[in-house]
Order: sequence, then structure tokens, then C-alpha cells
Amino acid sequence: MTVKTNISDDKKVLTIVIEESFEFSQYQIFRDAYSEIDVIGIKFILDLSKAAFMDSSALGMILLLKDHADKLSGELIISKPSVMVNKILEIAQFHKLITIQR
Repeated sequence: MTVKTNISDDKKVLTIVIEESFEFSQYQIFRDAYSEIDVIGIKFILDLSKAAFMDSSALGMILLLKDHADKLSGELIISKPSVMVNKILEIAQFHKLITIQR
């Protein structure tokens, strides 16, 4: 359960990579990954390609990230969710709220 971040050189894109599983135990480290970012118009990319599992609290954490992006007039993109994670996102109808790139 690892959270990695990478910010672009121009500070306009923050990529957050979740490895293994995405669950409540990662709440603080996930929040710390983006909460200090205050760049207007920033794009957050949440890379879930390496996440094999996601619990319901992760859905809430994604919504908190979306709220943060919205406050900065930015955007949130969920990138390459694994098959299992994509199924959870579809059941929760996140495709209606957030761009999901497969």
C-alpha cells in the first residue's frame, strides 16, 4: 500500500500513484500528497493502474481530492484503473463525476 507523487516541472500536473490497494489506512498519506498544493488550474492525475483493490473509503478520498481540485479551478483525472478498481468505480458511477481514462 504505497502512495507515490510526482509533480511536473511547471507545477501544473500532480500525479498520484496508488500501488497495491487503496484503503482507509492510506487516508493521511493520500491527503498529504495533495493538500499543500495550491496552484490555480492544476491537473491532478490519480493513477490506479497498479491498484488491485479499493475499498469504499477510497471512494470518499477520491471525492475529497475532487473537491480540492474544484477549489483550485483544476481538474481530476483517474488514469488506467485496473479491471477490479474500474468495476468499483462503475458501480459507484464515478464516470458521471470524474474523467476516467482507461
